Amino acid sequence: QVQLVESGGGLVQAGGSLRLACAASGRTFLIYRMGWFRQAPGKEREFVSAISWNGGRTYYADSVKGRFTISRENAENTVYLQMDSLRPEDTAVYYCAASRNVISSQDYAGGYDYWGQGTQVTVSS
Repeated sequence: QVQLVESGGGLVQAGGSLRLACAASGRTFLIYRMGWFRQAPGKEREFVSAISWNGGRTYYADSVKGRFTISRENAENTVYLQMDSLRPEDTAVYYCAASRNVISSQDYAGGYDYWGQGTQVTVSS
């Protein structure tokens, strides 16, 4: 199986930046795509960004496009989410996820097989 551990969350003022990291271990050869999702209190989990594990193709939700950048370091089995120009509405628990599924859409949470424990991101106004 695959284990995912997130890091890098915290408290930041609006307009600031944070960088999240997701380290994958175990049977990482199973991974086709890595994604980031977030869930704010009282809201459903929503897609943020994704990257294909080998090809580097990237995807973004419209709400973060131009502000967030996803990248990967295959040698370290790590995916990063650089978050700039943060807004209070970005406040949420951010989850890293890994998918073995080559068919499901990148923004469909049900298509991801492995999930991290989540890391809190709080943006103050």
